Amino acid sequence: MEIGKRIVQLREDRGWTTNRLANLCGLSQSFLRSVELGEKGISVESLELVCQSLGISLRGFFDVPVQNEGAQEALRRRVEALNLRQQAALAAFLAAMEEAGG
Repeated sequence: MEIGKRIVQLREDRGWTTNRLANLCGLSQSFLRSVELGEKGISVESLELVCQSLGISLRGFFDVPVQNEGAQEALRRRVEALNLRQQAALAAFLAAMEEAGG
């Protein structure tokens, strides 16, 4: 899954402009547009802000049907695409989910 395309999909589903979403989550419009176009990456922290503004969880953001590959392979690819800081944040998030019984 391309994160930028997923942001565009969710934003457009709500009828929002890039500017509106950027204002809601406190990111610059130019940065958010660059993420949507795949020109820049986004940190887990910034993605959390986007998700909160969209009214969904990080889990909900990534909860899309995967075509032509197994769920474990899709997850492996997503984790490998993260930088070390993002992987550490993801590991902390998963640990918190386990502790909460999720």
